[in-house]
Amino acid sequence: MKKSIFLFILFLTFFDLNSQNAVHLIPQPEKIIVNKGVFSLTNKTTIIYKGSVEAKSIAQRLAALLNQSSGFQFDTTNKSNSNSSILFVLETKMRTNSEAYSLYVKSKQIIVSASSAHGLFNGLQTLRQLFPPLIESQSVAQSTWTVPCLQIEDAPRYSYRGLHLDVSRHFFDKKFVMKYIDMMAMYKFNNFHWHLTDDQGWRIQINKYPLLTKKSAFRKECGGDTTGGFYTQDDIKEVVAYAAERFITVIPEIEMPGHAVAVLASYPELSCSGGPFSVPTTWGIFHDVFCAGNDKTYEFIENVLTEIVPLFPGKFIHVGGDECMKTRWERCMKCQEKMKTENLANEHKLQSYFINRMEKFLQSKGKQIIGWDEILEGGVTKTATIMSWRGTKGGIEAAKNGNYVIMTPSTHCYFDYYQGVEAEEPPAFPHNRFLPLQKVYTFEPTPAELTPEQAKYILGGQANVWSEFIPTTMQVEYMVYPRALAISECLWSQPNNKNYAFFEQKVHAHYERMTRYGINFAKSADKPSTIDKWNKSK
Repeated sequence: MKKSIFLFILFLTFFDLNSQNAVHLIPQPEKIIVNKGVFSLTNKTTIIYKGSVEAKSIAQRLAALLNQSSGFQFDTTNKSNSNSSILFVLETKMRTNSEAYSLYVKSKQIIVSASSAHGLFNGLQTLRQLFPPLIESQSVAQSTWTVPCLQIEDAPRYSYRGLHLDVSRHFFDKKFVMKYIDMMAMYKFNNFHWHLTDDQGWRIQINKYPLLTKKSAFRKECGGDTTGGFYTQDDIKEVVAYAAERFITVIPEIEMPGHAVAVLASYPELSCSGGPFSVPTTWGIFHDVFCAGNDKTYEFIENVLTEIVPLFPGKFIHVGGDECMKTRWERCMKCQEKMKTENLANEHKLQSYFINRMEKFLQSKGKQIIGWDEILEGGVTKTATIMSWRGTKGGIEAAKNGNYVIMTPSTHCYFDYYQGVEAEEPPAFPHNRFLPLQKVYTFEPTPAELTPEQAKYILGGQANVWSEFIPTTMQVEYMVYPRALAISECLWSQPNNKNYAFFEQKVHAHYERMTRYGINFAKSADKPSTIDKWNKSK
């Protein structure tokens, strides 16, 4: 009994919601001890690096942040300084987790140490949050900045921490995508899932098939206006390099065999019926998909992937595989013949054949596939990674089967759902669902049904932003923030370090930081109204 009371008091002390010295870090570190005193930044502070060129690069990042905002000018050096200093140390034998870091703030010195550049970068993001929100501003007048003395030992719970962005339904330019990546880095996400193709638009330049960007990248809206856009291969390279500098891997999604009408509008011979088609102006699931019985379909996709693979150095290519209607295949002579030739029992097996064939091709290029949980229906290889969105059932099945899993259930991770409270009655339209901040915070990527051995196959999780009803960048930010902060903490922090009341306080503390960075976040996300409005201007 005495032990229980002691633990309860310790809990209240850790989550002191009224403390003036509360440290509002998101995501919550693994271990943190707040000490007395502060470190004061002055024009005599030195930024020092030890260990490698990588440590120098991280030190230079801090100098750039401070130079734009503090009113002082800082250089970096590898020479020790007995006066005020911020030290970045790369120690390769320090910890086995490459993303782990230690942060020690004393009155005269801050020490950030890690076993890799990625770990140092994570430490930098924590240090960034310890500085006043002014650090996110441009050209601020000189003032005294302090950081509380503390000790942090930190490492992520999951290796995969992702945010998704659909640019197919509505196109968002390269500049915004980079801003999106910047915010991901601040909150320690490490995978950007870029949904580049769908029925309503193809967004990546493929030199062998110029109609994909000439025709498939644009559509006529109901009012007659043309909308759309695409990224050149140089744009893609620039974004991927930008993300890599922030230790974020970019995972492209090239939809197959469904969600392909935009492609068929340019190359109708890849369909079962032969068309004609136009790029859809409405949302939903369409019956027309790639013809799985036509060898020209596989030739086309292999040619596309041959150009895509060199653009994305990460190990994953996402092949979609969701919501593929089988009605055209059921009536297509080529598809039925393919099923006979390959001894496939039904159309679900035909989809499995399609996905497995593309997986083998990508493996020959040194890549692994991710697919939505529908690809389980016809059977998958052990090497396919499953992204479970229709709840957790698919992820549980995959983990038990020995497939790696990324959890992204729509119940907790679909940020196109409104930020209001749950409706008492079913919504008029299926899309009009609500996902408040507090519910996002209850996301648990590892289902209780799994054994410890099976749980090892859960890589982590991801939040998704589908843009059917999100036409502007301002709306994207409104829907993502602050809910992304909840996902960040769910994926990084240990469950026993989570507390919603304290998290809610931290979110409010981050409002000024996001404002200064120019993020159009939902200021009423904790208690939003179902009629909450946002700025619809770009």
